[in-house]
Amino acid sequence: MKSFKKAIQILASLTLIGGLAACSSTGGAQKNAADPASTSGGTVDTPRLVVAMVTHGAPGDTFWDLVRKGAEDAAKKNNIELRYSNDPQAPNQANLVQAAVDAKVDGIAVTLPNAEAIGPAAQKAVTAKIPTVALNAGMDEYQKYGISGFFGQEEKVAGTQAGERLNNDGAKHALCVIHEQGNSSQESRCAGLADGLSGGKVEILYVNGQDLTAAQATMQAKLAQDPNIDWVMGLQAPVAIRAIDAVSAAGSQAKIATFDTNAELVDAIKNQKIAWAVDQQPYLQGYLAVDALWLAKRNGATVGGGRPVYTGPSFVDETNVDTIAAAAKAGLR
Repeated sequence: MKSFKKAIQILASLTLIGGLAACSSTGGAQKNAADPASTSGGTVDTPRLVVAMVTHGAPGDTFWDLVRKGAEDAAKKNNIELRYSNDPQAPNQANLVQAAVDAKVDGIAVTLPNAEAIGPAAQKAVTAKIPTVALNAGMDEYQKYGISGFFGQEEKVAGTQAGERLNNDGAKHALCVIHEQGNSSQESRCAGLADGLSGGKVEILYVNGQDLTAAQATMQAKLAQDPNIDWVMGLQAPVAIRAIDAVSAAGSQAKIATFDTNAELVDAIKNQKIAWAVDQQPYLQGYLAVDALWLAKRNGATVGGGRPVYTGPSFVDETNVDTIAAAAKAGLR
């Protein structure tokens, strides 16, 4: 634990030294008072690197916009060409990782929602001596494939904490809405939710996260069918926002909470349409993953000593939502 904390402190110090500057990819600083990450500094005076980030983000999912912005800001600061690609289908994502290996990039950051499908491709990067880190999904599996670090939250723990909070809120029947069937991280969240909600039960509902209109209709039908559901737990902000209309249209009295935030979700908490959110800081996940790869190439540093670097969970509710509102509007939370 001491070495883990020390690694976090070292990373924080290096980040402060480098500055969270948003600079142009050619090295010129871009000053923008509206963006707190672009108020000082320029790119580092180190050789140009190419880093690939491959995620399972689905089109329209704003969570991945935050991950990508964090990665881009770190890339600009570190004089890195960032090649971002994504595909929600595990075989396609594995092919994207293989393409990055074939291109002989200088580093790879990858998510592992289905580690058995994507991990072997990432392991080829490790074998080719390409520094490789994981982020967001796959905390329980990344070490099996020789990946040197992980940036994210422990999903079962986050789910358990959310369940405990629901328990304290008096929940009796919570609906856990999974929007990506087969995503191990989402299954872990719902399993943790069931563990934490000792005074009630958790029911899983699968929806199509790539079709939010259909997702809303599925939630509405379930809520109309079962008036005993008193909480809806989304696993992403866009689905939680759609749950607001689903609850209303179904004539349900259910309250809504969610994992993850975006600017619209923060406003919904401020307006008391959503009770609270579990935040894992996607911007930070993207930023730290790219920063760690730069450190690996620069001086062989392994951030976290092979152990996960936690970016969450934390709770956002009416008591602290104002403190992150500006960052959310800037695309940093």
